[in-house]
Order: sequence, then C-alpha cells, then structure tokens
Amino acid sequence: MESTDLFRQIAFIKEVDKLKYILRRTKLFNSDRNENDAEHSWHLALMALVLAEHANVAVDLLKVIKMLLIHDLVEIDAGDTFIYDTQKSHDNTEEERKAAHRIFGLLPNHQAQELMAVWEEFEEGQTDEAKFARAMDRLEPLLQNTSNNGGTWTEFDVDYEKVYAKKQVIQRGSKVIWQYAEQLINDSVDKGILKKKDV
Repeated sequence: MESTDLFRQIAFIKEVDKLKYILRRTKLFNSDRNENDAEHSWHLALMALVLAEHANVAVDLLKVIKMLLIHDLVEIDAGDTFIYDTQKSHDNTEEERKAAHRIFGLLPNHQAQELMAVWEEFEEGQTDEAKFARAMDRLEPLLQNTSNNGGTWTEFDVDYEKVYAKKQVIQRGSKVIWQYAEQLINDSVDKGILKKKDV
C-alpha cells in the first residue's frame, strides 16, 4: 500500500469522527438523552448482525453492515433531517449526494468508489441488502419511542398514520420483523402514546 493511501484513509477516519456530534431527535432507550448518529449507526449494524436470520431472503451481511455504518455519514455536512419533518423531505437530496462525494472522496479512489456505490444502493433501497438495512433503520427509532412513552411521537405530535406509513418499509426487508413492529405500533395506540387522527 502506498503511504499516500494510508494518509487519505487516516484523513477519512478523522473526518468521520464528526458523526459523533450529529444529534438525532430520538432518545436512547429509557432515557432523555438524544442519540447521536454514530451511536445510531453502530446500533443498526449490531441489530443487523443479530436479526439477519429474519430477513425475507438471505442477504450479504457484510454489505448490509457496510450500508448501516456509512449511510448517515452524509449528515456530517447535510445534518440530520427528522423523518417526520413537515418542511424538508427525509428522502435523499442533492445536498446529501454532494456530501457523500466529499466525504468518501477523502479515501483512495477504489475505496471511495466502493463506499459511494454502497451508499447509493442503500438510498435506492431496491436490493435485498438495502431493503433489510432500511428495515433496521426504521426499526430502531420505533423501539426507542416505545421505550420512551412515545418519545418523538409525543414531542412532535406525530400521529399513528404517519408512523405506520413510514414504518411499513420494514416489511420489504423482513415480514417477520414487520409483524413485531406493527404489533408495537398498535400497542402504542392502545396505551395512548400514539394517537390516531380524529375522524
């Protein structure tokens, strides 16, 4: 390996440390402390490792873990957009793509191209690996909010219909986990911590 590659890799490693400073709206389990993006990414990767047997089809677990560890690195530049934000779309933006090129571009070209491709694959959400990775990304905040008596749902007045619509993507990666998640959502309604729209 050329020493210039090592210098570029170290520069990338130093840069992505900034992910630890990006706060999310969701809070840690049974806590009032906001989670940061690095904690979120680590937790999702571990969840995938533990829950992979429940994927709809066998997945390349290493690729899934790569997706989960890098998917939010763009938020170093673009910031975290709340999934229920009514002003700004949570979907991939040109701002995030620009951030991906800058951050992954710190690496040697072969690694930059690989991680950019993995990031794009996650964002497009069409492969089996991306579907399962995105299921993990939607499951963790659901677990957090149910552990925190509604969490961000209560704090930002998010209703059942919005939660259900956003969480349904879980079934594309795992029908088994979706059944569990759907039950948690329904239980949250029964407990009064998630409200349905007035009809």
